[in-house]
Amino acid sequence: MAAPARDVVALLVGETYAPFELGVVYEVFGVDRTEDGVPAFDFAVASVHERVHASYGGMDLLPEHRLDRVATADIICIPALGLDEEPGVDLVLAPDVVEALHAAVARGARILTVCTGSYVAAAAGLLEGRKATTHWRYVEDFARRYPTIDVQPDVLYVEDGQILTSAGTAAGIDLCLHVVRQDYGSRVANAIARRMVVPPHRDGGQAQYVALPIPVTSEDGLGPTLDWMLAHLDEEIGVDDMAQHALMSPRTFARRFREEAGTTPYSWLISRRVDAASRLLEDTTLGVDEIATKVGFGSGTVLRHHFGRIRGTSPLAYRRTFCCVPDETDAQTA
Repeated sequence: MAAPARDVVALLVGETYAPFELGVVYEVFGVDRTEDGVPAFDFAVASVHERVHASYGGMDLLPEHRLDRVATADIICIPALGLDEEPGVDLVLAPDVVEALHAAVARGARILTVCTGSYVAAAAGLLEGRKATTHWRYVEDFARRYPTIDVQPDVLYVEDGQILTSAGTAAGIDLCLHVVRQDYGSRVANAIARRMVVPPHRDGGQAQYVALPIPVTSEDGLGPTLDWMLAHLDEEIGVDDMAQHALMSPRTFARRFREEAGTTPYSWLISRRVDAASRLLEDTTLGVDEIATKVGFGSGTVLRHHFGRIRGTSPLAYRRTFCCVPDETDAQTA
């Protein structure tokens, strides 16, 4: 099988930039990882400015490319605004930047924003009538300034057609890996994630948006019980069992769980089972009924129900998109 054509990626920056957010995009698309089986993306930084100033750290950039690079890119990434460009002020873009972004969308390119980079897409008029997100600190301001945008405040990233927006810095990693996974499959995305030492995929699949991850708990909190639940996904686990493991009453456990994890014990368990099912769909040729048993759903019917509700697609459709080892036999059971 011929290798897929590599994406042409342009990282478009303004007069100032936030180094970490820019680095997120560079880590995914700009580092040569061909020795790990990752395609060498055609990556470059572009700007209308000859010198770009870091918002902190004194690291100026001298971009070699201008908007001509944007005109040929398949993916245009916009990092967070520099910290001295507070989103609290109206952002005005140069007309040639706006024109270049609209032309890119018109020819089928994707626009990917990290953190407050969503303000650039909004100021360019690319998000009108679309779903989008930004850093949690600015979602209220974002929604007030751009009332025609359907702002999603509690998600990691949103994909609405060709425009993809992410929340804070780490969510930018998730979004970049999501795009890699779409274009090149889970094996390539996993290879990049492994080198970056980050999760290869956080909740979402083909769904339009991804829920916020469960906060990490302290050792004296629910962490040990969460680990125990993950180790026994294939077993029938009730709230009473969880509470007993945590040495609490069921009522106290349920209250503490919502305080620490932000959801109910049952919802958390169902989501983790769907996560586990997703990995098996990606990495094995097991049938859906067998996967359902392994992750604790008991039957393919129950798995399909929860998978569709959380992922926004069926197990079969998910496997067709993300499986590393596709197998036609699964079509009978998915």
